[in-house]
Amino acid sequence: MASTQLTAILVFVVTLLLQGNNNNVVEAQLTTNFYSTTCPNLLSTVQSAVKSAVNSEARMGTSILRLFFHDCFVNGCDGSILLDDTSSFTGEQNAAPNRNSARGFNVIDNIKSAVEKACPGVVSCADILAIAARDSVVVLGGPNWNVKVGRRDARTASQAAANSNIPAPTSSLSQLISSFSAVGLSTRDMVALSGAHTIGQSRCTNFRARIYNETNINAAFATTRQRTCPRATGSGDGNLAPLDVTTAASFDNNYFKNLMTQRGLLHSDQVLFNGGSTDSIVRGYSNNPSSFNSDFAAAMIKMGDISPLTGSSGEIRKVCGRTN
Repeated sequence: MASTQLTAILVFVVTLLLQGNNNNVVEAQLTTNFYSTTCPNLLSTVQSAVKSAVNSEARMGTSILRLFFHDCFVNGCDGSILLDDTSSFTGEQNAAPNRNSARGFNVIDNIKSAVEKACPGVVSCADILAIAARDSVVVLGGPNWNVKVGRRDARTASQAAANSNIPAPTSSLSQLISSFSAVGLSTRDMVALSGAHTIGQSRCTNFRARIYNETNINAAFATTRQRTCPRATGSGDGNLAPLDVTTAASFDNNYFKNLMTQRGLLHSDQVLFNGGSTDSIVRGYSNNPSSFNSDFAAAMIKMGDISPLTGSSGEIRKVCGRTN
């Protein structure tokens, strides 16, 4: 009898544990309506601030999108890239992929201030960055998608992980495929997300070797780029050139058309169309902009799902540049 009662108790306890675990799984999932009651004006607050910033400087839209990408690739979409360095803390902003190039922090800080006034202590910086990235794409003419939210902010950052995890502009096709695969993104996701290079600019130091040393490049395009990017290292390193030579401030599929005429600015751009496994995807996107737009939106949602902090993990920062 005692044995039967003990078995019943054990079954009951296990059932409770399983129910608890299932609830945790549900709670850990990001949702599109996470703030619908706690901060109902969140989306309109972010949207108006992004519109204002991008209308003042179109490049800012690219900068915000890039911040989100660089955040998600380093230990997940947790706002770690937003943490400033201090005398006792080394963040990700001075890692090689971010130093002298990551920008838009002030825009995110301004949005956070506005959101804090409306809903103090509710919305994470990680979520603000995710929403602002989407709004940046939309303002520049790209696709819209419903951003899943409910992330919390990291209390830590990793300069080492930023240096190793963010794909370099010198990456080969196999390196790109591996980098994206490591965070759960497919080769098709990788090509679609690379299409973000339809907007924005890059520094001479990132494409100097390509325009002087590589042969799979349109000769006239190389000559044009060489005019503002001298061969000597250290000379004009910060000079900018558009990643999409055709429509640098419009989110469209011209990036892929450029690749097909060997006018990819970065080595890591042109490897997507260079006789390899991704040629057919590039060709498809160049012929079908709606296919690119839908795949890009889906890949952005997928990237936003990389290792979010939820529940009681992390914190909701009061200021994005420092932990509470």
